[in-house]
Amino acid sequence: MDRSLALLSFALGACLASGGCDRDGARVVDRAEDAASVPVGQTSARVVGGNLSSALMGDLYEVQAANIALERSENEAVRTLAQEVRTEQAAGRRTLEGLAAGETPSLVLPGVLDQRRRGLIDNLRKAVPADFDKVYLDQLIAAHEEALTLNRSFADHSDAPGLVKNALTLRPQIEARPHQARNLRRSLPG
Repeated sequence: MDRSLALLSFALGACLASGGCDRDGARVVDRAEDAASVPVGQTSARVVGGNLSSALMGDLYEVQAANIALERSENEAVRTLAQEVRTEQAAGRRTLEGLAAGETPSLVLPGVLDQRRRGLIDNLRKAVPADFDKVYLDQLIAAHEEALTLNRSFADHSDAPGLVKNALTLRPQIEARPHQARNLRRSLPG
C-alpha cells in the first residue's frame, strides 16, 4: 500500500478508535489527506495526459489557495509568492480559456473544484496559524508538480497547435515554481 494511503488509514483508524478526532488528531488527518493527494494528483495527471479540463481545474485551485494564503499568511515572502501565483494562474486560465474556445470548442470549462481539490482547500482553511505557511507551500509544490506532469503530456500529445505552443511557453515558469516554494519552505522555522 502506498505510504501516504497507509498514513491516512492509520490516522483515520486512530481517530475512530479514540471516539473522534480532537484538533491535533484532525490535523494529522488533514496532513494525511494532503499527502495522499500528491500521488493521486500525479497518477491522475499521467493517466489523463494532456487534459485541458484538468489544467484549468489546477489553475482554479491555485488561485483559490493563493487567495487564502493572502488572507491568512503573516509571512511576507509567502504572501509575495501567493500574489505571484494568483496573478500567473489567473492569467494562465484566461489564456487557456481563450485558446480552448478556438481549438476545442466542445470543452466544458470547470467552474468549481473537484472533490480532491475542495479537500485541499478545506485543509488549508482549517490549518492552524503556526502550520499555515507549511501547509500552503506543501500544497503549492504538489500542485505545480502535477501541473508540470500535465504540461509535459499536453505538449507531447496534443494536436491543438496553439495549446501546444502555450504549454511549451509556460513550462519554464511551471518548472521554477516548486523550486522557489521548496526554498521558501526550508527557510520557515520548525
